Amino acid sequence: MSYTIEGESGPWEVVIGLEVHAQVTSNAKLFSGAATAFGAEPNAQVSFIDAGFPGMLPVINHECVAQAVRTGLGLNAKVNLWSRFDRKNYFYADLPQGYQISQYAHPIIGEGAIDIELSDGSTKTIGITRLHLEQDAGKSQHDQHPTKSFIDLNRSGVALMEIVSEPDMRSPEEAGAYLTKLRQIMRYLGTCDGNMDEGSMRADVNVSVRKAGEGFRTRCEVKNVNSIRFVMQAVETEARRQVEVWESGGTVDQETRLFDTGRGITRSMRSKEDAHDYRYFPDPDLLPVELDDAFLEECRASLPELPDAKRARYEALGLTAYNAAVLTAEAETAFWFEDLLAEGVDAKQASNWLMSELFGALNKLGKTLDESPVNPKQAAELLGLVADGTISGSIAKQVFEIMLETGQGASAIVEEKGLKQTNDTGAIEAEIAKIMAANEDKVTEYRSGKDKLFGFFVGQTMKAMQGKANPQIINDLLKKALG
Repeated sequence: MSYTIEGESGPWEVVIGLEVHAQVTSNAKLFSGAATAFGAEPNAQVSFIDAGFPGMLPVINHECVAQAVRTGLGLNAKVNLWSRFDRKNYFYADLPQGYQISQYAHPIIGEGAIDIELSDGSTKTIGITRLHLEQDAGKSQHDQHPTKSFIDLNRSGVALMEIVSEPDMRSPEEAGAYLTKLRQIMRYLGTCDGNMDEGSMRADVNVSVRKAGEGFRTRCEVKNVNSIRFVMQAVETEARRQVEVWESGGTVDQETRLFDTGRGITRSMRSKEDAHDYRYFPDPDLLPVELDDAFLEECRASLPELPDAKRARYEALGLTAYNAAVLTAEAETAFWFEDLLAEGVDAKQASNWLMSELFGALNKLGKTLDESPVNPKQAAELLGLVADGTISGSIAKQVFEIMLETGQGASAIVEEKGLKQTNDTGAIEAEIAKIMAANEDKVTEYRSGKDKLFGFFVGQTMKAMQGKANPQIINDLLKKALG
């Protein structure tokens, strides 16, 4: 079902394009050796180039170029063997050079596409127009002093990938799904950490509305939206505003707006500049970027298995579509699961345990997967003890709790606590006889057709054996004894 906004004159279609600014994962900035780590003291990671000192010459960071190419390959996009940096001229206090070095006319990555999945099970292909490299600006801080603004240049010169989509999205859900998928791919690639709360990924949202069958109307850009949820809200808010403007007889002006998350409105920031306003021209301090086939092959060889391919492989291993989707949603989860499989654990057993036991335990502890007290090797040891019949599933839960608290290995805990599963049929038969003698009425009821009582006898036997008896042997012996 298509998404529309109902106005007084009928339904309006929403047209959405996204410009995503993704910070390149690298130890140094795009044109300087200054560090890029998040959380440093203000102005602690600034070179002379980043501060705009006269006479300082930029030197391109090879790793940033490689990361952009890897991202392009991950987006099924065309890699341009020849690209160029331009100067984008504008004045602002957090841009000491007076210009931003960016790729305008000749980006490093051309057209590509990614597939998104929607809540109704359908898929849609969203086109990528381009990906280009550029410098980030510094950060203005307006809340540190009653009358002054401070400038932190730590981000000045940090490498960004600007990924521009085609205007192919038609609903807030599609915009959210696109951003989610893009973030997922870059996290798998290791080219951007996708931490939107730290500012390493943010989106400019281009929104317009139109009547069915019309061409594109004037768009507005909602600037620097820093969460997927806010992107979806900004789309709907801005689209509704534009519908009201058009239906009241007005016209939508092309402008840059900000999304006020507290008030749930967009407000005007400035009129939208055109390319000529920035006086783009080739940067005279930088040679064009020329790539060869050997470099491309090196980048291609370094690519990991991407989420769609990984999910298909997991389903081929016997996992449900749901489990495969959950395990591949975040790169960290997929990598943890891969480590578990590498230890020889059965895929179904590993997925069920990870999604139920480990996720549940971490949720209670308020920890992420990266902070898990139990690593994949330890988890594999525990699951191996269940698989070979050393302990039962219920005992495994007890052992796992102790592992979380102490960090001990599963085998050591089982040995220390005497938790090994017994396969002694004689001992189990003796307990079954006692239970049947004590519950003759239930035995009679079971034999008269009340099959559900079988679970009662299983539970009583497990209790009598302190959970250490092999459940399969219990089932077999009970069926034989009860007739």
